[in-house]
Amino acid sequence: MKAKLLERRSPFDKSFISDVHSYPHFLNVWHYHPEFELVYIIQSKGTRFIGDSIKPFQEGDLVLIGEELPHMWQNDPEYFQKESGLTAEAITIHFRKDFAGSGLLDIPEMIPIQQMLERSKQGLVFDRETALLAKNKMKEVHESEAFARLMLFLELLYILANCKNFQQLSTKGFVHPSEKNGDLRIDKVYSFTYNNFRRNITLDEVADVANLNPTAFCRFFKKYTKKNYSKFLNEIRIGYACKLLLEEGLNISEVGYESGFNNLSNFNRQFKSLIGISPSQYLNKHQRGKK
Repeated sequence: MKAKLLERRSPFDKSFISDVHSYPHFLNVWHYHPEFELVYIIQSKGTRFIGDSIKPFQEGDLVLIGEELPHMWQNDPEYFQKESGLTAEAITIHFRKDFAGSGLLDIPEMIPIQQMLERSKQGLVFDRETALLAKNKMKEVHESEAFARLMLFLELLYILANCKNFQQLSTKGFVHPSEKNGDLRIDKVYSFTYNNFRRNITLDEVADVANLNPTAFCRFFKKYTKKNYSKFLNEIRIGYACKLLLEEGLNISEVGYESGFNNLSNFNRQFKSLIGISPSQYLNKHQRGKK
């Protein structure tokens, strides 16, 4: 399965789209689109996949996803159970770079916004204080019309552009499958990995997804991502393990197994290599932070 291109056309009388969504669960599809996507999570939790980043999401998160950056918001399993009573709610704004004309972002006053949009190629998550300000402004944008709506949206972008507390999500090595001259085989590999990382994946199996033999696949993947496939797979698994460790009910051994590791020692070794501390230290650190 490859990333799906989702078309979003602004109404003829609007330069961008704002929505308030309320569903049993978010669209569980790996996809991309030519618009930037600004998302504030009102109510929901799960795992967000943005480029090659895999992190938990929850109420209060504010994320800006760059144009054509593949992503997916995957709710936790309980959201897919019948009569769960759970809802996934979010405010979103989708806009193109030229939403207010081709030259607007080129003027000196817009340089901070232009720089922020450039950073969003890797996806951005903002701090909670900025997220709360943005949430209120996004509501104002959604409830306004015509010129006032546009001015409020520019104010919103200005707030985000001046935020110093943000994190970029995807690595620079992530290849956008929609890039010109891009090889769609790499996108198939990403999609296959995101859908199967919780189980054992053999080199022969993933090479077959790209229609290559194992040796050729290793060269191909390293060329496009600047890392070997096993490192990429472990990054995805450890990102998911971090999410599970912060949830109640699973011990460290169970977290390792649920994340795709067959033995505890390998899980501990890979976790410390990527995160810098052991799973138990990571868990204790976050538990202390809650007190």
